[in-house]
Amino acid sequence: MGRKNRRRPEPERSAPQSNQQIESHPDGDWIVRSLTGSSATKTYRCPGCDQEIRPATPHIVAWSADDPKGAEERRHWHTPCWKARDRRGPR
Repeated sequence: MGRKNRRRPEPERSAPQSNQQIESHPDGDWIVRSLTGSSATKTYRCPGCDQEIRPATPHIVAWSADDPKGAEERRHWHTPCWKARDRRGPR
């Protein structure tokens, strides 16, 4: 008797991480993840203040929930800069 070709089950989507949430802002929905100092190992530039986020500094990583590129376009923000971004004017 011949073998039946069976489809492999689709991999389950991973559940959102506990430190990740979706936030709604005037410019759309954003997936926001909080990073602890121990998980921050590189230097990043905050788009809110244009200053460096040094390694071991707790901060926020955010990307548009509406963008098909998603996490590829993520940005690292100082936590206070992210919270104040709606009140800040363009530079």
